[in-house]
Amino acid sequence: MSYCLGINTADGLVLASDSRSSSGSDRFSTCQKMHQFVIPGERVFVILTTGSLSLSQSVITLLRQDFDAGAGLAKVPTMYDAARELGSMVRRISDIDRTALEKDNFSFNVHLLLGGQIKGQPHELYLIYPQGNPLRSTPDSPFLQIGESKYGRPILDRGIIHQSTTTFQAAKYSLLSLEATMRSNATVGPPVDLLLYNRDDLRVSHYRRFYSHDPDLIEIHNSWEKALRHAVHQLPDIRFDGGDVRSTTETEPPTWQSPVEQS
Repeated sequence: MSYCLGINTADGLVLASDSRSSSGSDRFSTCQKMHQFVIPGERVFVILTTGSLSLSQSVITLLRQDFDAGAGLAKVPTMYDAARELGSMVRRISDIDRTALEKDNFSFNVHLLLGGQIKGQPHELYLIYPQGNPLRSTPDSPFLQIGESKYGRPILDRGIIHQSTTTFQAAKYSLLSLEATMRSNATVGPPVDLLLYNRDDLRVSHYRRFYSHDPDLIEIHNSWEKALRHAVHQLPDIRFDGGDVRSTTETEPPTWQSPVEQS
């Protein structure tokens, strides 16, 4: 299993990925899932991959061959066309490998996240499905996830706001999202790759790889746990009715409403 996420804010993008490709009782292996395709001053693409490693490697290899030859991602006119280029490569690998995989009861499983910008156009973030079709992030849904997403989603839901969250704040949220996932699922693990792209930079200037013993990652982990415990201690005490266990048919509790419904 893997976990990758992208966050789209008004002032740029944050992309993050783990590196665990397989795990077992006596071993685990790692592989980088973040790939950069950059022509400085003209276009920046960052691709994150989850799913079958052999499939994602095949997709990235073909994309890299075309890019180095001045084709494919090196020539697409828009980010949407870039997402479609990734989808075409996924379908190309599907035509080559799907039949053989499914014959032996293996599913065709590869998901991609694409973030970047082409000169003169806005930065964008896309998810590409195994069928090759793309999904774009929006201000209402400013982050996208692939892989083992459920553990790391709650903090993103509560914290990420497209217009007001800065890229540096989003970088912290992404690390906390990955930390929560690694803590709850052993199939997601370090090193963690983190890339911050500022709008209109058209180059990659903020990238870092965090290993498990990285002092900054450890400090973020410890500070977050301390802050969580402090926040829980500051919550109002829970009021209890007493010692009797009563059936809900005797006393129906009021229906809970979200703040939006109450307003």
